[in-house]
Amino acid sequence: MEAGIIMANFLYAIFGVILTLVFMLLGFKLFDKLTPFDTSKLLSDNNIAVGIVVGSIFIGLGIAVGLVIGMGLN
Repeated sequence: MEAGIIMANFLYAIFGVILTLVFMLLGFKLFDKLTPFDTSKLLSDNNIAVGIVVGSIFIGLGIAVGLVIGMGLN
């Protein structure tokens, strides 16, 4: 019985990781569409300010979705 619970939690965590990555990708794409400049080009040109903002988006989405996943595991 305990192995089934562990496996269900493992699958739930894997699903959560995939969902988190999808939300991070969507957040980046939304940010890229909302800004008047090409985010990918500025990142490839080593623009530190854009890198900090994009990193902040990833951290914020990761924390938010991670909390939801963590609450679901309890």
